[in-house]
Amino acid sequence: MSRQNWTREQVLALFERPFFDLLFEAQQVHRAHFDANEVQVSTLLSIKTGACPEDCKYCPQSARYHTGLETERLMEVEKVLERAREAKANGSSRFCMGAAWRNPRERDMPYLLKMVQEVKSLGMETCMTLGMLDASQADRLAEAGLDYYNHNLDTSPEFYGDIITTRTYADRLNTLENVRGAGMKVCSGGIVGLGESPEDRAGLLLALANLPRQPESVPINMLVKVKGTPLENQEDLDDFDFIRTIAVARILMPQSHVRLSAGREKMNDQMQALCFMAGANSIFYGCKLLTTPNPDENSDMQLFKRLGLRPSGVSQKPDEMTEIELHEQLAAQNAPKPLYYEA
Repeated sequence: MSRQNWTREQVLALFERPFFDLLFEAQQVHRAHFDANEVQVSTLLSIKTGACPEDCKYCPQSARYHTGLETERLMEVEKVLERAREAKANGSSRFCMGAAWRNPRERDMPYLLKMVQEVKSLGMETCMTLGMLDASQADRLAEAGLDYYNHNLDTSPEFYGDIITTRTYADRLNTLENVRGAGMKVCSGGIVGLGESPEDRAGLLLALANLPRQPESVPINMLVKVKGTPLENQEDLDDFDFIRTIAVARILMPQSHVRLSAGREKMNDQMQALCFMAGANSIFYGCKLLTTPNPDENSDMQLFKRLGLRPSGVSQKPDEMTEIELHEQLAAQNAPKPLYYEA
């Protein structure tokens, strides 16, 4: 079990190390616990979009902001399963389902449980992010076969109130406790570039690393600035500060998968390569993350080939014809015939 007694001073000292010394240590830690040339690949699908009552300042799905986002009801189970099959065919080993809720309602639970069971039957790992969970909801999702639950801490406890006021840090920690109590794995990370200080980035990673049990998956998101949200004009974070955050996360949480998440479409190949060198070993794969852009699958496959990386559980890339067929399938899904439940 990884240590959980990091101090703020120790974490700040890591952030202040010379850049290449920090990356060298992070790469050593990474190689001690993972295959350095393997990347876990996940696909994220929004199963219910928009009209969220929360006031997260970064989020286009909040009902409080006017971002032009079209709201959608809860997707029909078969439609979710169709997308999961496509994701598996395209190289994803984990299928993540996200709903823009403060918390799931009781009437939604049968559909959510069915989604988990059906996706699990494909042989994929399952993950959901549905907002806050009580202990009963967590237990039922676990019984249905849900492998991971995502619930980010977002930022440091000290900066949190500047970004969100409709739920507390304690609310988030309570959901993570319920997820652990149900026996599921935890996916929890945060967002950088919100206007936080270096001390706040250290505070976020400290909170994650010092959880009673460290998360199995730690997504590190770069703020995606969306017109209509309060952070639409936020100053860009320096690229090296983002890479440092990846490296420190790897050192603090050596057995966790550290995931490059939102904001990756703005990163050039060289920056992504440095992130992988710093210990990132998981990505979201596909053209969209909930409501924000993501590099397309072909770009990712090309970058993996150039870097000598491979998706977890895949010994070789699909041949050229398979890639063409997969992209034809993806093009076809851009003309959806949506089926939704009321939610």
